Amino acid sequence: QVQLVESGGGLVQAGGSLGLSCAASGRTFSNYAMGWFRQAPGKEREFVAAIRWSGGTTYYKDSVKGRFTISRDNAKNTVYLQMNSLKPEDTAVYYCAGATFYISAYNTATSYDSWGQGTQVTVSS
Repeated sequence: QVQLVESGGGLVQAGGSLGLSCAASGRTFSNYAMGWFRQAPGKEREFVAAIRWSGGTTYYKDSVKGRFTISRDNAKNTVYLQMNSLKPEDTAVYYCAGATFYISAYNTATSYDSWGQGTQVTVSS
């Protein structure tokens, strides 16, 4: 079992930046990929970004490409999401997710078997 703990959310003005962190503990040696999802009030949870632990291949939702960057520190078992040029529509609870085994659908929530508790990101206009 893998435990995930997010940190770094907060309130920022439009155009600003925030960085999120997700620390993994437990059976981290077996993690295949990590992802970030978000859920705004009244909306479904949606994919934001993902990264493979081995090789570091990244995947992004189209609307965040060029603004968000996902990265990982294998030694610290930590995944990061750097968010720049934030927009009010980026406001949501952001969740970190982990996939223990091979997945092909990085943008699908059901591909992941571990989830963090979520951290609020609010972007004011």
